[in-house]
Amino acid sequence: MPDATIGLAVAQFAPAADERANLAAIRELTAKAAGRGARVVLFPEYSSYFIDPFDQTLREHAQEVQGPFVEALTDLAQEFGVVVVAGLLEKAPDERRVRNTVVAVGSKGVVATYRKLHLYDAFGQRESDWVEPGPIHAPETFEVDGTRFALMTCYDLRFPEVARILADTGADVILVAAEWVRGPLKEHHWRTLLHARAIENTLYVAGADHPPPLGVGHSLVIDPQGVQIAAVGTTTDVAVARVDAEAVERVRRVNPALRLRRFTVAPRD
Repeated sequence: MPDATIGLAVAQFAPAADERANLAAIRELTAKAAGRGARVVLFPEYSSYFIDPFDQTLREHAQEVQGPFVEALTDLAQEFGVVVVAGLLEKAPDERRVRNTVVAVGSKGVVATYRKLHLYDAFGQRESDWVEPGPIHAPETFEVDGTRFALMTCYDLRFPEVARILADTGADVILVAAEWVRGPLKEHHWRTLLHARAIENTLYVAGADHPPPLGVGHSLVIDPQGVQIAAVGTTTDVAVARVDAEAVERVRRVNPALRLRRFTVAPRD
């Protein structure tokens, strides 16, 4: 029987205020992931450009979705036969701020985009001073060999309704690009929430983070029963898991929680 599973990689690295260096790291990790059988490679939030603390250079380095960063990802997708998913610092209509966007890029260009809905105005941070929130609309997804992937960004992970809406699109896998800031219990929160979103929606969840000292690292893939099946520690590296849409169906036959629920999710003004 042919293998119906798909290789999914989480690629962990520390994006910097150097676009060329970021693309070089993305290329190296994409090559490593593809060499290990990955068809989809997930990178962190702000992969195109990142600086801590935020400053006016965010606006100077923001790009259009169809800009040089996505062109470079398209070339990588063509070269290695993968879909690359990565955080993009996108230009915004609001001249004071930027957009925190995740793009999924295949060999012919962008196949899905996601703009962060919930901004990180917590734990002493004020992302909304620099970033405008994404609009609420029908989520974009993409498919690879019949397996459907959906996108999410970092702080959105703390809002279970976001993942529930993505599950309702028919997604088999949720990809979470993150810069999960270190702090007391933050690694525990990161791992617990990734597991919870997988368990309650009976699907795969993958999260790619920045490594320490700014992020917590621990990029990982969780299966529909909440079991970790691949992970990176605190280094720059990739981990590859095999994801299987049929496994989602099998789990849901035994645990039909989505079908049995009595509530839906509605947007809040």
